Amino acid sequence: MQGFDRSSFFQDLRNRELNGLRVRKRYYTDSLSPDSGSPCAGILNVEHDGATSPPLAVSFGKIDRSNHILAVSDEDGYISFYDTRRKLSSVAYGLETSAKARVSFWVAHQNAVFDICWNKDDAQILTASGDQTIKIWNVERSKCLGALVGHTGSIKSVCSHPSNSDLVVSGSRDGSFALWDLRCKSSSRSRPGEVCLSLTAAVNGAHAPTRGKRVRRGKVANMSITAVLYLKDEISVATAGAADSVVKFWDTRHLKNHYAQTHPCSEVSTEKERRQHGISSLSQDSNGVFIAASCMNNRIYLYDILRLDKAPPKIFSGSRLESFYVKSAISPDATQLLSGSSDGNAYLWQVDKPDADPIALKGHEGEVTTVDWCLSEAGKIATSSDDFMVRIWNIENCRFWANTKSPPSSVRRRVTAISDEQRNLVLKELETEVRDTSSCHTENPVGQQSPAGSVGFEVRTPEPWKKRAYSLFPEDVSSELQKTPESAMKSPSSVLNPPPSLKRRTIRDYFEAIS
Repeated sequence: MQGFDRSSFFQDLRNRELNGLRVRKRYYTDSLSPDSGSPCAGILNVEHDGATSPPLAVSFGKIDRSNHILAVSDEDGYISFYDTRRKLSSVAYGLETSAKARVSFWVAHQNAVFDICWNKDDAQILTASGDQTIKIWNVERSKCLGALVGHTGSIKSVCSHPSNSDLVVSGSRDGSFALWDLRCKSSSRSRPGEVCLSLTAAVNGAHAPTRGKRVRRGKVANMSITAVLYLKDEISVATAGAADSVVKFWDTRHLKNHYAQTHPCSEVSTEKERRQHGISSLSQDSNGVFIAASCMNNRIYLYDILRLDKAPPKIFSGSRLESFYVKSAISPDATQLLSGSSDGNAYLWQVDKPDADPIALKGHEGEVTTVDWCLSEAGKIATSSDDFMVRIWNIENCRFWANTKSPPSSVRRRVTAISDEQRNLVLKELETEVRDTSSCHTENPVGQQSPAGSVGFEVRTPEPWKKRAYSLFPEDVSSELQKTPESAMKSPSSVLNPPPSLKRRTIRDYFEAIS
């Protein structure tokens, strides 16, 4: 991949017409005082030709061959790719080291790039911009393959379908979320060489303020869609907005109305606390059972999407969310929660201990905005900040990470000893309403006893989180696991992974079955 020729860009800029208004830059500081005691593995400086720019989105690659590549977008419209396995500088402004780690970069938009999304087995990347378009890029050739045109406001979030990379959902400041099919290409071209794709469907005013809500004179109600997610049932979409702290769930086959929505716990007592707060980001674990919502009331809510109507969300506090640029991300195995903060720190919680104080990752000098988890290397995370820095951390050996080695209690409760002929059934049925997708691997022949006196099975989190293995199935329990067609129909696992004999089930179907 080749670098970007800035002089050619400015020459081309004179011949092009800007699409949309320029997004106003935020205030940021240019001073740094890194904390050497932090588990920071390296620092990346976001700069181009000597000009620094605050990063707006970070995302590790999603498949094995590119998990170590970190994509970074910034306020000046650039997108950069860094090899995080390279030796990185441990001090601020290590420009030479950052340049060596940078694989490629180019100007993706003539405006801020608010969100990025790897697609097509990481051969492509989608960039959502303040110029009201989403662009599709061939990563290897740095070539724009097309532009998604249809929103009338800055595009704040974009997410691709979990199994069909031709389907994309986006959310915009215009108050709408839109669905796109990348196979439906039009012949129109807004710029030389750029094919435009029109939206397939859209819902306007998806998170408009409640009717009757008072708005100050001269103020316009904020309808912005701040976050969208394609859920793992492959049919549902989750959306959140700036108007309130509600997350809505939509069936993409019937978009007229949402079929479910969340309601944070009403634990407040003062009038100030009762006012509406927007949501800055949504994230989900690899299994898609949990959704983390960063709320502007300085709380992060964790929802079990299969129990929206019953279980209250877990609430995590400790970080400061003073702008919609501050976001959070749940770990792929749903055991940790990572968030940025307006106080210059990033924060880590254990999911099963929401009331415990978080671990602070110190070092940034500026609002910590976006964060992400590396799928291939356990404990590797990235945080970005208005100090123009992206920090790579290795938290695997720190105190927080060491306390998360034991299996979740919900897993232990569901595991029972079984007869030899039913062990294979357990291998297929353990993926139920646990925090993370777990797959069983036979380490010993069936029936062979381990030295500890337990059957030689290990329950592991999804690849590549292999290091977290733990032995289960105590042999002295005599009860057997039974699975009937009726129970399979009602099981939450039938929503995310429906048996072949059943028709495609959605989260909506699950809610209706238990009502």
